Amino acid sequence: MDQQEPTASLSLFPHAAGVNATGHLTIGGCDAVSLAAQYGTPLYVLDEATLRSRCSEYRREFSQRYPDSLVIYACKAFINPALALLLREEGLGLDVVSAGEISIAKAAAFPPDRVYFHGNNKSHDELSFALDWKIGRMVIDNFRELDLLAALVKRNGSVQDVLLRVSPGIDPHTHQYIATGVLDSKFGFPLTTGQAGEALAKAMATPGLNVVGLHFHLGSSIFEVQPYAEAIDLVLRFAAEMKQKHGFRLRELNVGGGFGVQYQLDSSPPPTAAYAQVIASSVIGLCPSLGLASPRLVVEPGRAIVAQAGVALYRVGAAKDVPGIRRYVFVDGGMGDNIRPALYGSRYEAVAAGKMNQPAAQPVTIAGKFCESGDILIKDIPLPVLEGDDIIAVPVSGAYSLPMASNYNASLRPAIVMVSDGRARLIRRRETHEDLTRYDLS
Repeated sequence: MDQQEPTASLSLFPHAAGVNATGHLTIGGCDAVSLAAQYGTPLYVLDEATLRSRCSEYRREFSQRYPDSLVIYACKAFINPALALLLREEGLGLDVVSAGEISIAKAAAFPPDRVYFHGNNKSHDELSFALDWKIGRMVIDNFRELDLLAALVKRNGSVQDVLLRVSPGIDPHTHQYIATGVLDSKFGFPLTTGQAGEALAKAMATPGLNVVGLHFHLGSSIFEVQPYAEAIDLVLRFAAEMKQKHGFRLRELNVGGGFGVQYQLDSSPPPTAAYAQVIASSVIGLCPSLGLASPRLVVEPGRAIVAQAGVALYRVGAAKDVPGIRRYVFVDGGMGDNIRPALYGSRYEAVAAGKMNQPAAQPVTIAGKFCESGDILIKDIPLPVLEGDDIIAVPVSGAYSLPMASNYNASLRPAIVMVSDGRARLIRRRETHEDLTRYDLS
């Protein structure tokens, strides 16, 4: 962050972020320092206006280029009933990967026909739970799941719409832990080995399974558009081959998500319109030449919807100077609520929420409170002089922080507030010490 412009990183914060007359960061019209005082820290703040704006943007950019399109939100980025209600109001569907995520959708009275069930190891009970709820789509990931689902629909006498997840073997040039469309992946039926064709033929021959389409997902945090075009080419050619061999009719093409999000000022992904243009034009351009009718297009943004809407607030505690090396500033959260820096080497910006008009001083390293040397949130970031009880705000914290939060060191997972037009409402309370032992037996 530019030492001459302490508010430079405001562009990374929610759309309604600003600085008030007291020099405090505001989010959705709410003073961040006051939010921290009222609700405690660590605190996660979600801006409702940004969430709705991102939902609208994705619907608009894809539908104007490909009218028969559906945007479904990837719940793994973060979901709870309040967010599910908002997504339902905005006309999105849901991509779920567990019975737990389905239960949250049910709690929000989400329409089951707009829910797609993913996952590489769905259990018998999870599949039964989804079928009983009459979920819209099952995305079959492997042969065992295909057999389990076949037995369940036979027992129930039901018909279930399904998609087959295929692995196109495309490198999306992202972190190896979040690249999912390569050949050597735990997800999906590979195209190049013949297993995808075998699985599709088997699914089409299975009574009770209505194979409506194909799904692929290249990975997460993809900052290039070309991998989508390459994958669509391979998958549509596979669909055409399956049409010739088995009479397969491609009615839905789900291209997954993984659209990049800007976490730092010097790293900007393509705009939503660029992803939409390449994906839509690839499908529109290829289908006629391959003898395929245009399928419904489904996309699954998760991080791209919720990441920028979220801000993490931490309170500064102690500090430590290592002469000639660095100054550590400790906060009351860390890898217990955001494991991404330790797990993926993810990098963030930050501001001193109560000192927005003060210039940056020496770089500091923001370290968490957990008993791991790797519990570092941000290394060597220029910030104003920090003192005990100052509030640090970390933008772009809405995705993959809270879902992977833990009770490591018997810590309490943080509260979440939703802000809008100067008002805040609690949408998840902070855990209590009683919660830590609620499920234990002695």
